[in-house]
Amino acid sequence: MSKKQKKEELEQKMENHQNPITEENKPDVEVKDEQVNQQVSDVEVQQEDKLAELTAQLEEMKDKYLRLTAEFDNYRKRTLKEKTDILKYASEEVLKDILPVIDDFDRALKVIDTANDLNAVKEGISLIANKFNDFLKSKGVKEIDAIGKDLDTDLHEAITKIPVQDEDQKGKIVEVIQKGYLLHDKVMRFSKVVVGE
Repeated sequence: MSKKQKKEELEQKMENHQNPITEENKPDVEVKDEQVNQQVSDVEVQQEDKLAELTAQLEEMKDKYLRLTAEFDNYRKRTLKEKTDILKYASEEVLKDILPVIDDFDRALKVIDTANDLNAVKEGISLIANKFNDFLKSKGVKEIDAIGKDLDTDLHEAITKIPVQDEDQKGKIVEVIQKGYLLHDKVMRFSKVVVGE
């Protein structure tokens, strides 16, 4: 506080002392108290209204949150069931397509017992095998070509090596023990082969 302000304050105190408060010059304290009380009351009402509004908003948000949580939980359960069903029934179409081949095998087995002509049985089984191979091709399954090829470890699994007399056969596949298959470009099963040395 500056000296000037202190001086003015001191003069004010002295002036108040010289002019004592009487009924005539007494400030309207009671009126001011009423006004202050009214203002405080108005502020309290506003605060209560605001609190009620915020409480209502909070309850609304809680309700929305609970509904959203329940909805998400139902969505998660539904998608989990759908995924499970997809995995469970994924092979249904393939199996439906293979049923005619199985029917052909059943008919062939019944005919074998009573067949007199062995060539007719061989021809029937050959037709079934061709039908089955066509079915596999339609699903994207291809046999891995191996005989006479160089050993490719991405496609072939060497079971053993055997000595060969022809120099051209060295390092080449001379026999297939078990055929290998590709599903499109992915190896389903490696060819098990014998390599010449």
